[in-house]
Amino acid sequence: MSDSITIRPMKSADEAEWRRLWTGYLEYYETSVTEKVYQTTFARLLSTDHPDQNGFIALESDKGIGLVHYIYHPHNWRVDHVCYLQDLYADPSVRGTGVGRKLIEAVYSQADADGRPSVYWMTQDFNHTGRRLYDRIGKLTPFIKYTR
Repeated sequence: MSDSITIRPMKSADEAEWRRLWTGYLEYYETSVTEKVYQTTFARLLSTDHPDQNGFIALESDKGIGLVHYIYHPHNWRVDHVCYLQDLYADPSVRGTGVGRKLIEAVYSQADADGRPSVYWMTQDFNHTGRRLYDRIGKLTPFIKYTR
């Protein structure tokens, strides 16, 4: 992976690159969101009124190549908040280069700094590429997700 890759918190100037990357993520999971959700989510990622909703962008030569969104929340089995890594995406052109690992490690580092050392995430069982990374950087749990 190139030394020219930068991982940093989102800025307002990142909106176009963030939108392009998040659209790619949503398309991978065969879903979409409304324009209102795009606007609200990006505003929350930048807002000091939403300190528990955060994101990093991966850049190479000022081009967005990846993103991660993470959310801090209370947990009934712990005193401290936990960190839910909600969305992780690397542009297909850079997959396998370590960008995903760098984004997860940035979340790990920030969560540690913020006193929220427990980080978890979910993925689809068919996400074989992502799961190869997750098996190296995280611990698979036996939980099964249900929704209403």
